[in-house]
Amino acid sequence: MSSRLNYGWRLLATGFCFSVFGLGGMLLWTFVFPVLRLFSHDLRRDRIRIAIHKSFGIFLRLMEGVGIMKMRVDGARMLGECRQALVLANHPTLIDVVALISLMPRAGCVVKQSLWKNPFLGGVVRAAGYIGNLDSDRLIDDCADEILAGRPMLVFPEGTRSIDGILSRFQRGAAYVALKSGMPIVPVLIDCDPSTLTKREKWYQIPSRRFEYRLRVLDPIDMGPWVDAKASRTIAARQLTRALEDHFSRELEKWKP
Repeated sequence: MSSRLNYGWRLLATGFCFSVFGLGGMLLWTFVFPVLRLFSHDLRRDRIRIAIHKSFGIFLRLMEGVGIMKMRVDGARMLGECRQALVLANHPTLIDVVALISLMPRAGCVVKQSLWKNPFLGGVVRAAGYIGNLDSDRLIDDCADEILAGRPMLVFPEGTRSIDGILSRFQRGAAYVALKSGMPIVPVLIDCDPSTLTKREKWYQIPSRRFEYRLRVLDPIDMGPWVDAKASRTIAARQLTRALEDHFSRELEKWKP
Protein backbone atom coordinates (compact mmCIF):
# COMPACT_ATOMS: atom_id res chain seq x y z
CA MET A 1 0.00 0.00 0.00
CA SER A 2 2.81 2.38 0.93
CA SER A 3 4.68 1.71 -2.34
CA ARG A 4 1.51 2.32 -4.39
CA LEU A 5 0.91 5.63 -2.62
CA ASN A 6 4.52 6.62 -3.21
CA TYR A 7 4.22 5.76 -6.89
CA GLY A 8 0.97 7.69 -7.23
CA TRP A 9 2.44 10.72 -5.52
CA ARG A 10 5.52 10.73 -7.74
CA LEU A 11 3.34 10.41 -10.86
CA LEU A 12 1.26 13.43 -9.82
CA ALA A 13 4.39 15.34 -8.82
CA THR A 14 6.02 14.58 -12.18
CA GLY A 15 3.02 15.93 -14.04
CA PHE A 16 3.00 19.01 -11.82
CA CYS A 17 6.72 19.67 -12.38
CA PHE A 18 6.48 19.44 -16.17
CA SER A 19 3.43 21.72 -16.11
CA VAL A 20 5.43 24.23 -14.09
CA PHE A 21 8.28 23.92 -16.58
CA GLY A 22 6.05 24.78 -19.54
CA LEU A 23 4.32 27.60 -17.67
CA GLY A 24 7.68 28.96 -16.56
CA GLY A 25 8.83 29.24 -20.17
CA MET A 26 5.74 31.27 -21.04
CA LEU A 27 6.21 33.53 -18.00
CA LEU A 28 9.84 34.21 -18.88
CA TRP A 29 8.87 35.13 -22.43
CA THR A 30 5.93 37.31 -21.34
CA PHE A 31 7.28 39.18 -18.31
CA VAL A 32 11.06 38.80 -17.91
CA PHE A 33 12.50 38.93 -21.42
CA PRO A 34 10.76 42.19 -22.43
CA VAL A 35 12.59 43.95 -19.60
CA LEU A 36 15.92 42.39 -20.58
CA ARG A 37 15.49 43.60 -24.16
CA LEU A 38 16.35 47.07 -22.90
CA PHE A 39 20.00 46.00 -22.77
CA SER A 40 22.36 46.01 -25.76
CA HIS A 41 22.35 42.87 -27.93
CA ASP A 42 25.26 40.91 -26.40
CA LEU A 43 24.45 41.97 -22.84
CA ARG A 44 20.77 41.15 -23.42
CA ARG A 45 21.61 37.64 -24.61
CA ASP A 46 23.80 37.02 -21.56
CA ARG A 47 21.10 38.30 -19.19
CA ILE A 48 18.47 36.11 -20.85
CA ARG A 49 20.72 33.06 -20.59
CA ILE A 50 21.39 33.79 -16.93
CA ALA A 51 17.62 34.01 -16.33
CA ILE A 52 17.17 30.62 -18.03
CA HIS A 53 20.08 29.20 -16.03
CA LYS A 54 18.50 30.26 -12.75
CA SER A 55 15.04 29.07 -13.80
CA PHE A 56 16.38 25.64 -14.71
CA GLY A 57 18.10 25.44 -11.34
CA ILE A 58 14.81 26.22 -9.59
CA PHE A 59 13.05 23.54 -11.66
CA LEU A 60 15.60 20.88 -10.67
CA ARG A 61 15.35 21.83 -7.01
CA LEU A 62 11.57 21.52 -7.32
CA MET A 63 11.95 18.00 -8.72
CA GLU A 64 14.22 17.11 -5.80
CA GLY A 65 11.94 18.79 -3.28
CA VAL A 66 8.85 16.81 -4.26
CA GLY A 67 10.76 13.54 -4.19
CA ILE A 68 11.01 12.73 -7.91
CA MET A 69 14.78 12.76 -8.20
CA LYS A 70 18.09 13.20 -6.43
CA MET A 71 20.85 15.02 -8.30
CA ARG A 72 24.58 14.65 -7.75
CA VAL A 73 27.24 16.64 -9.58
CA ASP A 74 30.99 16.08 -9.55
CA GLY A 75 32.78 19.09 -11.02
CA ALA A 76 30.05 21.75 -10.92
CA ARG A 77 32.59 24.52 -10.32
CA MET A 78 34.53 23.59 -13.45
CA LEU A 79 31.38 23.93 -15.55
CA GLY A 80 30.37 27.16 -13.85
CA GLU A 81 33.73 28.75 -14.63
CA CYS A 82 33.90 27.35 -18.16
CA ARG A 83 34.35 30.00 -20.86
CA GLN A 84 36.05 29.29 -24.19
CA ALA A 85 35.33 25.59 -24.41
CA LEU A 86 33.19 23.03 -26.16
CA VAL A 87 31.21 21.04 -23.58
CA LEU A 88 30.27 17.56 -24.80
CA ALA A 89 27.97 15.18 -22.93
CA ASN A 90 26.24 11.88 -23.47
CA HIS A 91 22.46 12.21 -23.64
CA PRO A 92 20.44 9.55 -21.77
CA THR A 93 17.44 11.61 -20.59
CA LEU A 94 15.04 14.41 -21.43
CA ILE A 95 16.40 16.71 -18.72
CA ASP A 96 20.08 16.67 -19.72
CA VAL A 97 19.93 20.12 -21.33
CA VAL A 98 18.14 21.50 -18.27
CA ALA A 99 20.70 20.03 -15.87
CA LEU A 100 23.74 21.29 -17.80
CA ILE A 101 22.37 24.78 -18.47
CA SER A 102 21.55 25.06 -14.75
CA LEU A 103 25.30 24.72 -14.13
CA MET A 104 26.52 27.09 -16.90
CA PRO A 105 25.16 30.66 -16.67
CA ARG A 106 26.03 31.92 -20.17
CA ALA A 107 26.25 28.74 -22.20
CA GLY A 108 24.92 28.36 -25.69
CA CYS A 109 23.55 25.07 -26.95
CA VAL A 110 22.33 23.30 -30.04
CA VAL A 111 18.60 22.53 -29.96
CA LYS A 112 16.20 20.70 -32.23
CA GLN A 113 14.71 23.00 -34.84
CA SER A 114 11.23 21.84 -33.80
CA LEU A 115 11.62 23.59 -30.44
CA TRP A 116 11.66 26.96 -32.20
CA LYS A 117 7.92 26.51 -32.88
CA ASN A 118 7.06 25.02 -29.50
CA PRO A 119 4.33 27.17 -27.85
CA PHE A 120 5.94 26.89 -24.42
CA LEU A 121 9.67 26.96 -25.20
CA GLY A 122 9.96 28.53 -28.64
CA GLY A 123 10.17 32.08 -27.30
CA VAL A 124 12.80 31.07 -24.76
CA VAL A 125 14.96 29.33 -27.38
CA ARG A 126 14.80 32.26 -29.79
CA ALA A 127 15.44 34.91 -27.15
CA ALA A 128 18.47 33.06 -25.78
CA GLY A 129 20.06 32.83 -29.20
CA TYR A 130 20.39 29.06 -29.04
CA ILE A 131 21.38 27.41 -32.31
CA GLY A 132 19.03 25.25 -34.36
CA ASN A 133 20.27 22.03 -35.92
CA LEU A 134 18.70 22.52 -39.34
CA ASP A 135 21.67 23.95 -41.30
CA SER A 136 24.79 21.91 -40.44
CA ASP A 137 27.31 24.27 -42.08
CA ARG A 138 25.90 27.35 -40.37
CA LEU A 139 25.61 25.40 -37.12
CA ILE A 140 29.36 24.71 -37.06
CA ASP A 141 30.25 28.35 -37.74
CA ASP A 142 27.75 29.67 -35.17
CA CYS A 143 28.97 27.27 -32.48
CA ALA A 144 32.61 28.18 -33.09
CA ASP A 145 31.77 31.90 -32.98
CA GLU A 146 30.04 31.44 -29.61
CA ILE A 147 33.09 29.71 -28.17
CA LEU A 148 35.55 32.26 -29.54
CA ALA A 149 33.37 35.03 -28.07
CA GLY A 150 33.99 33.60 -24.59
CA ARG A 151 30.85 31.53 -24.05
CA PRO A 152 30.87 27.76 -23.50
CA MET A 153 28.99 25.76 -26.09
CA LEU A 154 26.99 22.67 -25.14
CA VAL A 155 26.66 19.90 -27.73
CA PHE A 156 25.44 16.32 -27.51
CA PRO A 157 27.61 14.43 -30.01
CA GLU A 158 25.12 11.55 -30.21
CA GLY A 159 22.69 13.99 -31.82
CA THR A 160 19.71 12.58 -29.92
CA ARG A 161 18.97 10.70 -26.72
CA SER A 162 20.62 7.34 -26.17
CA ILE A 163 18.51 4.20 -26.51
CA ASP A 164 18.37 1.83 -23.52
CA GLY A 165 21.23 3.68 -21.87
CA ILE A 166 23.70 2.58 -24.55
CA LEU A 167 25.96 5.25 -26.03
CA SER A 168 24.95 5.92 -29.65
CA ARG A 169 27.39 6.51 -32.48
CA PHE A 170 28.76 10.05 -32.39
CA GLN A 171 27.93 12.47 -35.19
CA ARG A 172 30.80 14.46 -36.68
CA GLY A 173 29.29 17.89 -35.99
CA ALA A 174 30.90 18.20 -32.56
CA ALA A 175 34.32 17.35 -34.02
CA TYR A 176 33.93 19.97 -36.74
CA VAL A 177 33.05 22.58 -34.10
CA ALA A 178 36.11 21.63 -32.04
CA LEU A 179 38.40 21.83 -35.08
CA LYS A 180 36.90 25.15 -36.19
CA SER A 181 37.25 26.81 -32.78
CA GLY A 182 40.54 25.20 -31.72
CA MET A 183 39.42 25.43 -28.09
CA PRO A 184 39.53 22.70 -25.38
CA ILE A 185 36.85 20.04 -25.10
CA VAL A 186 35.22 19.47 -21.70
CA PRO A 187 33.56 16.02 -21.49
CA VAL A 188 30.61 15.46 -19.15
CA LEU A 189 29.30 12.02 -18.22
CA ILE A 190 25.61 11.60 -17.36
CA ASP A 191 23.95 8.64 -15.69
CA CYS A 192 20.37 8.08 -14.48
CA ASP A 193 19.33 5.21 -12.21
CA PRO A 194 16.73 3.81 -12.61
CA SER A 195 16.39 4.71 -16.27
CA THR A 196 13.68 7.29 -17.00
CA LEU A 197 12.76 10.07 -19.45
CA THR A 198 14.56 8.22 -22.22
CA LYS A 199 13.86 8.34 -25.95
CA ARG A 200 11.41 5.42 -25.64
CA GLU A 201 9.60 6.59 -22.50
CA LYS A 202 6.89 9.19 -22.02
CA TRP A 203 7.11 11.56 -19.07
CA TYR A 204 4.38 9.64 -17.23
CA GLN A 205 6.20 6.30 -17.47
CA ILE A 206 8.02 6.85 -14.20
CA PRO A 207 10.36 4.36 -12.50
CA SER A 208 9.46 2.30 -9.45
CA ARG A 209 11.42 4.61 -7.16
CA ARG A 210 12.96 8.08 -7.07
CA PHE A 211 15.70 8.26 -9.67
CA GLU A 212 19.27 9.37 -9.03
CA TYR A 213 20.64 11.72 -11.66
CA ARG A 214 24.42 12.04 -11.74
CA LEU A 215 26.86 14.21 -13.70
CA ARG A 216 30.62 13.97 -13.69
CA VAL A 217 32.82 16.61 -15.35
CA LEU A 218 36.06 15.20 -16.74
CA ASP A 219 39.34 17.01 -17.30
CA PRO A 220 39.50 19.13 -20.47
CA ILE A 221 40.86 17.41 -23.56
CA ASP A 222 43.58 18.72 -25.83
CA MET A 223 42.54 17.27 -29.17
CA GLY A 224 46.02 17.70 -30.70
CA PRO A 225 47.27 14.14 -29.99
CA TRP A 226 44.06 12.67 -31.41
CA VAL A 227 44.23 14.38 -34.79
CA ASP A 228 46.75 14.18 -37.62
CA ALA A 229 47.81 17.79 -38.15
CA LYS A 230 48.43 17.13 -41.86
CA ALA A 231 45.07 15.46 -42.46
CA SER A 232 42.23 17.10 -44.34
CA ARG A 233 39.38 18.62 -42.38
CA THR A 234 37.12 15.67 -43.18
CA ILE A 235 39.64 13.06 -42.08
CA ALA A 236 40.56 15.04 -38.96
CA ALA A 237 36.87 15.24 -38.00
CA ARG A 238 36.53 11.49 -38.51
CA GLN A 239 39.61 10.81 -36.35
CA LEU A 240 38.43 13.13 -33.59
CA THR A 241 34.88 11.72 -33.62
CA ARG A 242 36.19 8.16 -33.24
CA ALA A 243 38.57 9.19 -30.46
CA LEU A 244 35.83 11.07 -28.57
CA GLU A 245 33.42 8.15 -28.84
CA ASP A 246 36.07 5.74 -27.53
CA HIS A 247 36.93 8.13 -24.70
CA PHE A 248 33.31 8.47 -23.59
CA SER A 249 32.73 4.72 -23.84
CA ARG A 250 35.75 3.93 -21.64
CA GLU A 251 34.97 6.59 -19.06
CA LEU A 252 31.30 5.64 -18.82
CA GLU A 253 32.18 1.98 -18.38
CA LYS A 254 34.58 2.83 -15.54
CA TRP A 255 32.21 5.27 -13.86
CA LYS A 256 28.75 3.70 -14.04
CA PRO A 257 27.81 1.57 -11.01
